[in-house]
Amino acid sequence: MSETTPAIHQALAAVMDDVKAVAKSERNDSQRFNFRGIDSVVNAVGPALRTHGVVVLPNVLDHRYDTITSRGGSLMGHVTVTVRYDFVGPAGDTLSCTVVGESMDVGDKATPKAMSVAFRIALLQALTLPTDEPDPDSQTYERGDRQAAVAPKATGADDGKVSGLVDEFAAVQTDKDLQRVSDTISALDVGDEMRDILRGAYREALQRVKASTGS
Repeated sequence: MSETTPAIHQALAAVMDDVKAVAKSERNDSQRFNFRGIDSVVNAVGPALRTHGVVVLPNVLDHRYDTITSRGGSLMGHVTVTVRYDFVGPAGDTLSCTVVGESMDVGDKATPKAMSVAFRIALLQALTLPTDEPDPDSQTYERGDRQAAVAPKATGADDGKVSGLVDEFAAVQTDKDLQRVSDTISALDVGDEMRDILRGAYREALQRVKASTGS
């Protein structure tokens, strides 16, 4: 290793200095929370890794596939992967981290999703990337009397609208169209099986929009 070629820990430190934070800019509309998707993380980290000559190589240590049944009766693939990621520096030395990724999917994407989750976790934790959001300790709450919270049970009253909404998802071309259809779904009373169908249609539409915009 020459004096001018940084070791891997130095290269990773330089990457960390370049990438200050990755915001939770993506939205899970069905469960109403923001998250940092794999594309957001890689788009933020990738240029810095390339600039500082760091290559990341996955090594799958364990892969477990199972089939589960959703509450609506649909069969879903359930995958857990244990992956070691080797960070190779410009001098050829390495640092490694091992993470676990888990996912479920009604189609054939459970394993790729689990790998994406694992890679996202590896980058976030290895590079200690914050979310740029307020710290949870910045707010405090006082506990009141505990009451049993009962979630309203879906009656499936709007199940008949699912077919039309799937067609609307199929016609989506822009982020604005996707958000409009998603907002419509959030107010519907549909059963679990119909909601799984809508989630699948949403994912396909989201991938199509991303492909068309190059994001």
